[in-house]
Amino acid sequence: MAVDVTIIGAGLGGLMLARVLRVHGIPATVYEAEPSPAARSQGGMLDIHDYNGQLALKSAGLMDEFGGLVLEGRQAMRLLDPDGTVLFDKADDGTGGRPEVLRGELRQMLLDSLPPGTVRWGHKAVRVRSLGGGRHEVVFADGGTVVTGLLVGADGAWSRVRPLLSAATPRYTGKSVVETYLFDAGTRHPATARAVGGGAMIVHTPDRDIFAHREKDDTLHAYVGLTEPEDWFAAIDFTDAAAATARIAREFDGWAPELTALITDSDTAPVLRRLYALPAGHRWDRVPGVTLIGDAAHLAAPNGEGANLAMLDGAELGEALAAYPDDTEAALSAYERAMFPRSAEAATMEGGGADDPTPHDLIAAFSRPEESPQDATRS
Repeated sequence: MAVDVTIIGAGLGGLMLARVLRVHGIPATVYEAEPSPAARSQGGMLDIHDYNGQLALKSAGLMDEFGGLVLEGRQAMRLLDPDGTVLFDKADDGTGGRPEVLRGELRQMLLDSLPPGTVRWGHKAVRVRSLGGGRHEVVFADGGTVVTGLLVGADGAWSRVRPLLSAATPRYTGKSVVETYLFDAGTRHPATARAVGGGAMIVHTPDRDIFAHREKDDTLHAYVGLTEPEDWFAAIDFTDAAAATARIAREFDGWAPELTALITDSDTAPVLRRLYALPAGHRWDRVPGVTLIGDAAHLAAPNGEGANLAMLDGAELGEALAAYPDDTEAALSAYERAMFPRSAEAATMEGGGADDPTPHDLIAAFSRPEESPQDATRS
């Protein structure tokens, strides 16, 4: 390629883009705000789908490495009532198309696939401006700058690159989750471990829910969901772990103790994660020399598709740039034409299409054969 490729953000999408470009012999530089790969926890389990995330891994030539990360049995799924009654229980028979891996291990696999120095750690982008002619300048928190002929915003929900293309900003979805962990669950919390089962467990009511997953080393990782305005959460002092835990647990009075133990018995302080989304169907007009991937482009409420879409965005953008080595704008146009409708479709896929799915909706969704968004739109 005649232009240099600058990627802002070393998440799954940005790293996938750098890797696919590497496969095609195209160099790229990734700038990341975090000071090192181990600066913070990378989150929990991800189910990597055969119709998007795995396609990206194939483009990256990393399917064998990915196979070594898969945690067997974790595609099992359970749906429970708040009283602990099992409504639905689907075992992992090894035929599902959504194997589970740890996000941190997947990210490290992508990092290991890149030449040393590809990622520049400790580079927090604070300002981006157009220089005209498709070139852009990125200013970092330390005062350093870089000028590039192709700028890719892979920098998540609060992207510094997005304003070059769109005035859209994320809006609060009306729901937040509180993240907890139980370690050595089979020994220390056997009733809760039995309730969660071997994979994922969901307990859903209209404004309260718990999603838990069995990770490595007998760890249970839970997301406790509450539909409340931001001010409601602001009134809770999350720096006081005991008080915050008690306040959240109070909202689940009457639920089975093996379920509320995911809140009250957490081995870590509760972490509040507010959920935001960009407008549905977010898109922009073509602007020379810049585009977005992943949450920077199509942040949505969690629905099981975000990480998969970010990786597919990165892979398809990389393939487009390789296919049009002398015409960057043609590559960006081709990528965006495919990405816009794909992300809009994915935002409606989970939960049977219901805005607030009932247990019946969820059971129906989990019972039907796995399908891609494209299959669903034809059904």
